[in-house]
Amino acid sequence: MADKMRAFALTGEIKRPIICEKCGGILVYKGLGEYCCEECNTSEYDDYGKVRLYLEKHRGANVTEISDETGVSHKSIRDMVKENRFEVLESRNGYMKCEVCGTDIKSGRLCRNCEQSYHREVEQTARNERKRNNKEK
Repeated sequence: MADKMRAFALTGEIKRPIICEKCGGILVYKGLGEYCCEECNTSEYDDYGKVRLYLEKHRGANVTEISDETGVSHKSIRDMVKENRFEVLESRNGYMKCEVCGTDIKSGRLCRNCEQSYHREVEQTARNERKRNNKEK
């Protein structure tokens, strides 16, 4: 179990716009996935912003619908859920599983119990390391 907990790490990269498609100006980050051109004031969105905007208008949409309408890949959307940017609705049971024990979860990578166990293990490792360093001095 400890090996599985150590194995998880954030993956994937959100596609972020840099240059305005309309005028070629620089896009400045405004927050929540929105960027605004400093030249023409046009708004553009990164993958997160596209998904967020779509879900504001289409609450409860599934991954396929979101992907088809926004152009954001299924993997990127799943990664956003794992990063706690979005939550799976109750009616979507079984979509996300804890990476350690396999329990159904709504967001993130670990269930509450495995996350707590992981943090206790990290804390204990830090305590042991600190004791060892103090003995060496």
